[in-house]
Amino acid sequence: MKAIQEIGLRSYVRIISSISTKAREDRGDVPGWVLVTVMTAGLVVAIWSVADGQLKSVLSNSLRSVSQP
Repeated sequence: MKAIQEIGLRSYVRIISSISTKAREDRGDVPGWVLVTVMTAGLVVAIWSVADGQLKSVLSNSLRSVSQP
């Protein structure tokens, strides 16, 4: 039984070591994600400024129709 536990522990350590090595190698493209986030925020602001009145009327109509029987 102890031999099986040792084999299982060694396998576990090997798997964890492999995962942590892969995580260090694959760090991602941080500037790309920042650019995507900033561009998305810019699009939201641009659309909101153009459609502000229409969005307010849609929201108020929706809330009015739900609150009235």
